[in-house]
Amino acid sequence: MNYFVRRNGELYCEEVAVGEIAAAVGTPFYLYSKKTLLQHFHAFDSGFAGSAHLTCFAVKACSNIAILHLFASAGGGADIVSGGELFRALKAGIDPGRIIYSGVGKTEDELRYALAAGILLFNVESGQELDRLQRVAVTLGQEAPVSFRVNPDVDPLTHAYISTGLAKNKFGIPIREALPLYQRAAAMNGIAVKGISCHIGSQLTLISPFVESMTKIRTLVRSLAENGIPVQYIDLGGGVGITYDDETPPHLHDYAEAVRKELAGLDCTLILEPGRVIVGNAGILVTKVQYTKTNRGGEVEKKFVIVDAAMNDLARPSLYGAYHTIQPVRETGAARETVDIVGPICETGDFIAKDRTLAAVVQDDLLAVMSAGAYGFSMSSNYNSRPRVAEVLVDGDRYAVIRRRETFDQLIQGEVIPEGQEAGHDQ
Repeated sequence: MNYFVRRNGELYCEEVAVGEIAAAVGTPFYLYSKKTLLQHFHAFDSGFAGSAHLTCFAVKACSNIAILHLFASAGGGADIVSGGELFRALKAGIDPGRIIYSGVGKTEDELRYALAAGILLFNVESGQELDRLQRVAVTLGQEAPVSFRVNPDVDPLTHAYISTGLAKNKFGIPIREALPLYQRAAAMNGIAVKGISCHIGSQLTLISPFVESMTKIRTLVRSLAENGIPVQYIDLGGGVGITYDDETPPHLHDYAEAVRKELAGLDCTLILEPGRVIVGNAGILVTKVQYTKTNRGGEVEKKFVIVDAAMNDLARPSLYGAYHTIQPVRETGAARETVDIVGPICETGDFIAKDRTLAAVVQDDLLAVMSAGAYGFSMSSNYNSRPRVAEVLVDGDRYAVIRRRETFDQLIQGEVIPEGQEAGHDQ
């Protein structure tokens, strides 16, 4: 459940009217509910109560430091995939001993930064990465704690772009090749083998792919133990889906029960990396109608609602064809019509929704793009030189801007015109 509710036709976030916030901070903006964020975190984490486990929020899903700080305060860690995400996690107050570093392309500088920070685990994804990590660790006189991310070749039955556990995906080490690599790592100076990691994809709505991958992981863990390489941690990644439209994702406690059943008796600490399932339905994107128009040609008639949010603000519809429910911030009772909801970016692919039926809107109406808390702001860009939007967090009857809207000056921060370059002349 979430705390975006209607009162007398007005959309509220907890106890604050969304329209009131829009009037104060301008549009577009992302809006998050603190109560929903914490409720979702505790709902996920409590499913593993009684088992040794660590819930590491996937920073890539929603990386604002105020939100990361909330999860740190609730006892959570962080799953990171870049040096920048490590920086954010540390700034948010997350204990480095609760940080897991995943990703296929870690640079030498990133490895050095994470080693110096004292993170819990590196999820290594290739033999060459292992070699680089060893060189850095030996140079620093440290021992790098390592898990290997194995690719179990399991179909997660999700969108191809967010599938990560098939042999054709770039992630992880083929499970058939894992044992020799573990044996090589166990003999290395500067490397401490600690665990095994597996993440098969995102927005999964069935438990069966998780069970299939866990069965393979359990077999590998036992094989490692038989070869004198016991592991302390099993990192199961994230991937549990949410409801955007008519999906029926598994109940979090059903997922937790399946995990506990499949991995019973292994005496390992579980690491979970939820992202979307925590923040997806805890955030919305609020946008204002700029214009409405109808294009006609031959037998074609197309109605458009042009809003001030665009594909640079919310990439998912253009990138994945993703569906987001769209609601009026204030219900008017107007007749329903079918429209494309589009932004001002100079691309035909710039849309929030196509052929969507909703109550007719007029200029300056506010719309709420629901379920936008995951991979919304974190995937946004400055395309078309558009400043990135504000982020706002509601806590009961109060709200705070947790990221100010960018300015035009910030758009060109770091850019310079070379000295001696004359305007209007090629150099």
